[in-house]
Amino acid sequence: MNWMDLAAYFFGGIFAANAVPHYAAGMMGRPFQSPFAKPPGKGLSSSLVNVVWGLFNAAMAYLLVMRVGAFDFRAAGDAGAFGLGVAVMSLFAAHHFGRLHGGGAPGA
Repeated sequence: MNWMDLAAYFFGGIFAANAVPHYAAGMMGRPFQSPFAKPPGKGLSSSLVNVVWGLFNAAMAYLLVMRVGAFDFRAAGDAGAFGLGVAVMSLFAAHHFGRLHGGGAPGA
Protein backbone atom coordinates (compact mmCIF):
# COMPACT_ATOMS: atom_id res chain seq x y z
CA MET A 1 0.00 0.00 0.00
CA ASN A 2 1.72 3.13 -1.27
CA TRP A 3 1.03 6.24 0.85
CA MET A 4 1.09 8.46 -2.25
CA ASP A 5 -1.70 6.39 -3.79
CA LEU A 6 -3.71 6.69 -0.56
CA ALA A 7 -3.18 10.48 -0.60
CA ALA A 8 -4.47 10.57 -4.20
CA TYR A 9 -7.55 8.55 -3.18
CA PHE A 10 -8.15 10.89 -0.21
CA PHE A 11 -8.05 13.96 -2.46
CA GLY A 12 -10.12 12.10 -5.04
CA GLY A 13 -12.78 11.71 -2.34
CA ILE A 14 -12.61 15.44 -1.64
CA PHE A 15 -13.12 16.26 -5.31
CA ALA A 16 -15.93 13.69 -5.63
CA ALA A 17 -17.81 15.13 -2.66
CA ASN A 18 -17.31 18.68 -3.93
CA ALA A 19 -18.70 17.76 -7.36
CA VAL A 20 -22.10 16.81 -5.97
CA PRO A 21 -23.52 20.13 -4.65
CA HIS A 22 -22.18 22.20 -7.54
CA TYR A 23 -23.43 19.85 -10.23
CA ALA A 24 -26.80 19.31 -8.52
CA ALA A 25 -27.41 23.04 -7.97
CA GLY A 26 -26.44 23.79 -11.56
CA MET A 27 -28.65 21.04 -12.95
CA MET A 28 -31.58 22.49 -10.99
CA GLY A 29 -30.85 25.92 -12.48
CA ARG A 30 -29.97 27.38 -9.11
CA PRO A 31 -27.10 29.74 -8.37
CA PHE A 32 -24.66 28.44 -5.75
CA GLN A 33 -21.42 29.53 -4.14
CA SER A 34 -18.22 28.75 -6.02
CA PRO A 35 -14.60 29.87 -6.02
CA PHE A 36 -15.43 32.11 -9.00
CA ALA A 37 -18.06 34.20 -7.21
CA LYS A 38 -17.41 37.52 -5.50
CA PRO A 39 -16.49 37.10 -2.71
CA PRO A 40 -15.09 33.62 -3.49
CA GLY A 41 -16.97 30.83 -1.71
CA LYS A 42 -19.64 33.19 -0.39
CA GLY A 43 -21.14 34.97 -3.39
CA LEU A 44 -23.32 33.15 -5.90
CA SER A 45 -22.22 31.81 -9.28
CA SER A 46 -24.59 30.98 -12.12
CA SER A 47 -25.99 27.53 -12.63
CA LEU A 48 -23.82 27.13 -15.75
CA VAL A 49 -20.64 27.93 -13.81
CA ASN A 50 -21.65 25.40 -11.17
CA VAL A 51 -22.29 22.62 -13.70
CA VAL A 52 -18.85 23.23 -15.23
CA TRP A 53 -17.23 23.37 -11.78
CA GLY A 54 -19.01 20.17 -10.74
CA LEU A 55 -17.85 18.40 -13.91
CA PHE A 56 -14.29 19.59 -13.33
CA ASN A 57 -14.38 18.22 -9.77
CA ALA A 58 -15.76 14.89 -11.03
CA ALA A 59 -12.99 14.68 -13.64
CA MET A 60 -10.34 15.38 -10.99
CA ALA A 61 -11.85 12.70 -8.76
CA TYR A 62 -11.71 10.23 -11.64
CA LEU A 63 -8.09 11.05 -12.42
CA LEU A 64 -6.99 10.78 -8.79
CA VAL A 65 -8.91 7.60 -7.99
CA MET A 66 -8.96 5.60 -11.19
CA ARG A 67 -5.72 6.65 -12.87
CA VAL A 68 -3.37 6.59 -9.83
CA GLY A 69 -2.25 3.21 -8.57
CA ALA A 70 -4.70 0.31 -8.69
CA PHE A 71 -7.72 1.51 -6.70
CA ASP A 72 -9.82 -1.30 -5.26
CA PHE A 73 -13.01 -0.59 -3.27
CA ARG A 74 -12.59 -4.01 -1.65
CA ALA A 75 -9.23 -2.94 -0.19
CA ALA A 76 -9.90 -1.31 3.19
CA GLY A 77 -7.04 1.17 2.81
CA ASP A 78 -8.14 2.38 -0.62
CA ALA A 79 -11.82 2.65 0.29
CA GLY A 80 -10.97 4.17 3.66
CA ALA A 81 -8.77 6.89 2.15
CA PHE A 82 -11.46 7.76 -0.42
CA GLY A 83 -14.22 7.67 2.21
CA LEU A 84 -12.21 9.85 4.58
CA GLY A 85 -11.80 12.43 1.82
CA VAL A 86 -15.55 12.36 1.16
CA ALA A 87 -16.27 12.73 4.90
CA VAL A 88 -13.83 15.61 5.39
CA MET A 89 -15.21 17.58 2.44
CA SER A 90 -18.82 16.81 3.35
CA LEU A 91 -18.37 18.01 6.93
CA PHE A 92 -16.51 21.12 5.80
CA ALA A 93 -19.19 21.95 3.20
CA ALA A 94 -22.02 21.39 5.70
CA HIS A 95 -20.35 23.75 8.16
CA HIS A 96 -19.37 26.39 5.59
CA PHE A 97 -22.58 26.47 3.55
CA GLY A 98 -24.76 25.91 6.62
CA ARG A 99 -23.60 29.26 7.97
CA LEU A 100 -24.55 30.91 4.68
CA HIS A 101 -27.94 29.21 4.35
CA GLY A 102 -29.10 29.03 7.97
CA GLY A 103 -28.25 25.37 8.51
CA GLY A 104 -25.09 25.78 10.57
CA ALA A 105 -24.37 24.04 13.84
CA PRO A 106 -25.76 25.69 16.99
CA GLY A 107 -23.38 28.36 18.22
CA ALA A 108 -21.44 28.41 14.93
